[in-house]
Amino acid sequence: MAHAEQPGTLPTWDVSTIYPALDSPEFRSAMEEYLRKLGDLEAFFDEYDIRELEETPSEVPDGLAPVLEGALTRINDVRTLGDTLQAYVYSYVSTDSYNDEATQYLSKLQKVGVRMQQIMVRFTMWVGSFAVLLPEVVAQNECARDHHYTLKRAELNAEHTMSEEMEGLASELVLDGGNAFGRLQGTITSQLKVPFERDGKTEELPITVVLNMRTEPQREVRERAYRTELEGWKSVRTPIAACLNHVKGTALTLAKHRGWDSVLDIALDKNRVSRAVLDALMNTIREYVPTFRRYFEAKAQKLGLERLAWWDTAAPVGESRTLYDWAAAREFIVQKFSGFADDLGELAARAFDEQWIDALPREGKRAGAFCMPIVGHDQSRILQNYDGSVNAMSTLAHELGHAYHNHCQRGLEPLRRGSPSTLAETASIFCETLIAEAMLRDAQQASENGEDPRDEMLAILEAQLQRATGVCLDISSRFIFESNVFAIRAERELSADEFCELMRDAQAETYGEAVDPSTYHPYMWVWKPHYYSWGNNFYNFPYAFGHLFGLGLYAIYEQEGEPFLPRYRELLRHTNQDDAEPLAERFGIDLASPDFWRQGLERVKAQCEHYASL
Repeated sequence: MAHAEQPGTLPTWDVSTIYPALDSPEFRSAMEEYLRKLGDLEAFFDEYDIRELEETPSEVPDGLAPVLEGALTRINDVRTLGDTLQAYVYSYVSTDSYNDEATQYLSKLQKVGVRMQQIMVRFTMWVGSFAVLLPEVVAQNECARDHHYTLKRAELNAEHTMSEEMEGLASELVLDGGNAFGRLQGTITSQLKVPFERDGKTEELPITVVLNMRTEPQREVRERAYRTELEGWKSVRTPIAACLNHVKGTALTLAKHRGWDSVLDIALDKNRVSRAVLDALMNTIREYVPTFRRYFEAKAQKLGLERLAWWDTAAPVGESRTLYDWAAAREFIVQKFSGFADDLGELAARAFDEQWIDALPREGKRAGAFCMPIVGHDQSRILQNYDGSVNAMSTLAHELGHAYHNHCQRGLEPLRRGSPSTLAETASIFCETLIAEAMLRDAQQASENGEDPRDEMLAILEAQLQRATGVCLDISSRFIFESNVFAIRAERELSADEFCELMRDAQAETYGEAVDPSTYHPYMWVWKPHYYSWGNNFYNFPYAFGHLFGLGLYAIYEQEGEPFLPRYRELLRHTNQDDAEPLAERFGIDLASPDFWRQGLERVKAQCEHYASL
């Protein structure tokens, strides 16, 4: 352990192993190849008239299985190249929103992607046309058997697909509708600068830098940063309110025309869970709201406060010595991951050594953290704004967990890769828990050696409880907020003031008096990117699901030890090849039972009591 490095020494990711540069012959050749392959795919679909059949055949037509195999093979081939290009270009856009060349390429790829969406609409409607014959087709063809779940999903999606002409029009219109407003929100928020005075000097700082000050030890700095942040968001709230209105309006309009009862039903279907599972999850979280409020009360006591203000919720507790420079972060994570599984440790070492991670905060770089797969290379890239804290270490372990999830799916075709958002958090929460438990063991060892581990333990538990509170309590507030937004937006647009009021109301329902209500964050809706994807709404409850599901799996690992590993890897490999409930049943888990969710929440409760006792 050591003090965190200066920001300038942190790594940026290396994407030159994918293509040398945006202006390189290799990248331009790949773009041309993508367009050629997409054209060949369209020609194949036209040659075999792959679209909704006028009537369902009574028996499997001659040649259907080979045509289906040809379609699946070609779709996977085009997707492999297209997904790789998309990730490569986004690696520039997400780290430098001022890069006009990258932004133009992203726009071009999104426009070309409309053609791929139209192909998938034709494929979905075609498969839906002979769905009753699928068992026989699958029995005849190995490729169809491998893609059985993909075909099953196509059959179900066909029931909520408009006509081919309408779907084609919709896919083009959303480029200038929901997609455009989502991009605008990202551009405005990533480029926003605000004046901030420190050490007698006032600077125009990127809003992401000011956001990171929420973990500052000095309360006065945190409060000024928070108030500066609010003023920054206030200055852009009118255009961002328009973005949110149009993103949600796009979602509502398409949901209606595709025959869905609600946008939430779409989210449940995308996440492969039933309403019974969602109800069990959210109702159980509500049972444990007092636990999260208890954490805030204990934190206020440790900070010498009667009650937390919003700018205190992410404050460090104690004077922790646990700051990791980049080399220390690598050593610790690789060692602890290797203690769980060799392949996890090797994957983490590769991510550090081959510069898969962009850790340097800078102007034009988006806030938050994510991991994206580079499908064509079986690699990943991780974005984070690293500051050396225990919380940053937890985030880094979390994103490396996503990379391990991608690693477990290496060699799979794109149609069989990936995960619904509910299961996408499985490996990340598991890896985050591995690191937290390792930190706690090290702190306990220090105690046995005569050192005082209190500050270390507080910092570790603080990071874990912050994460749990964020994905359970705060996610609950976001779920309430988004539900109310959709209810009103179905009738009319909302003003920026109304969005702020709905956000405060949602926070009051969850945070209650544990945080001073006069300091609630009314502009959370402005900067959270999860609200701004028209096709991925309610991107909140999957985080709570993933967190508690990951904790539940970790509890099983603690009971079973090494025999757990093969089933765990298989689960990660198959997260896009079955629904969540059947996958969970392989571990004896009933997702519709509150008892399972209580298992994870009891772990959080125990952490809270340990924290309060220190």
